[in-house]
Amino acid sequence: MNLSDYIKKRNGVPLGASYSLRNMMFRSFGAGKFSKFWKYWNPIWSYYLGKYIFKPLKIIFPASLSLLITFAFSGFLHDLVIMLLRWEFALLLTPWFLFMGFCVIIGDYVKIDYSKFTWTIRASINILIISSCLLIAYQVQI
Repeated sequence: MNLSDYIKKRNGVPLGASYSLRNMMFRSFGAGKFSKFWKYWNPIWSYYLGKYIFKPLKIIFPASLSLLITFAFSGFLHDLVIMLLRWEFALLLTPWFLFMGFCVIIGDYVKIDYSKFTWTIRASINILIISSCLLIAYQVQI
């Protein structure tokens, strides 16, 4: 699947469409599972992470470990940009993304599903998970 098809599948509109960002936000935050949040979030970034990081790792490692490594890699790339801009070492986004990866795995493992709730409640749950992971990451910040 190419990038254009992937984005249309995730956002429901083609790459560059005027409602692309709105659809991504609406679908992501309104997802009834945290793993579905990530299915819709930032489809361009997830396309490349999936193609060049997750899928090759999945050949070597179990899917859950491959997912954690992919989340940590994504967080580290975000941290790397910040470190280059600030010229100082700091890791906050790497553990944050790693904790969110754990939440994806745990949520799927125990089959946490809040899709029957209203969009507002689903969005609140997703924001709560993201925020909680960030607060934990602040506690272990390197």
